[in-house]
Amino acid sequence: MAKKQISKLCDKLEKVSENYTINMYDNGFMIEVSGRDSDEEYKTAKIMVPTIEQLVELVKEAAEMPRDE
Repeated sequence: MAKKQISKLCDKLEKVSENYTINMYDNGFMIEVSGRDSDEEYKTAKIMVPTIEQLVELVKEAAEMPRDE
């Protein structure tokens, strides 16, 4: 069974921690954000995108999501 493709942080997380990691690759970027899912379980979302514009959208989404306190 194939995994569901995650394209937004809210596809996996309800709340985000106060920090995240961005990696730059030859063919794009990866953002890694930890937080809690809808069951309050600790999860990490790792999303790869090919453009800086898509990366900025994910950073904006993380900034606007509730924080895991």
